[in-house]
Amino acid sequence: MTTLWTNLDSPVGPLLITADPVSGALTSLSVPGQKGGRSVQEDWRHEPGAFRDAEEQLAAYFAGELKEFRLPLRAEGTAFRARVWEALDTVPYGGTTTYGEIAARIGAPRAAVRAVGGAIGANPLLILRPCHRVIGANGTLTGYAGGLPRKTALLTLEGALRA
Repeated sequence: MTTLWTNLDSPVGPLLITADPVSGALTSLSVPGQKGGRSVQEDWRHEPGAFRDAEEQLAAYFAGELKEFRLPLRAEGTAFRARVWEALDTVPYGGTTTYGEIAARIGAPRAAVRAVGGAIGANPLLILRPCHRVIGANGTLTGYAGGLPRKTALLTLEGALRA
């Protein structure tokens, strides 16, 4: 079984999207230079047609017309990471939350904030699973695997930051 992939242009740079060939669920969305990001492998199959819905929804998102993605997602990770990633899905468009609030949402102790940060940093579905909406407890923009300029651009697009 191979991985399907395509590249899309976006206002935050090129996006590499992958999907499972059987279910069609999206398995990653990466940007160049992303910490832990993916890159095309020799055995992957380039199939742009498999990503039409994702392409349309991402275009609508960047145009300010879509606030919630309705795409099948399948990320692989530990049970803890899966809980953190599911909590990310509850952070609304235009809103922000903190690492501590994510820890509380999943029932993790305050001491787990670093582990929560690690799970958020390992999110393989940038933009689609909104890890960019997580900020520091003091309101500062901290860490983003896609880089702080992209995080700033996404939060500005969503109205969480002023241009």
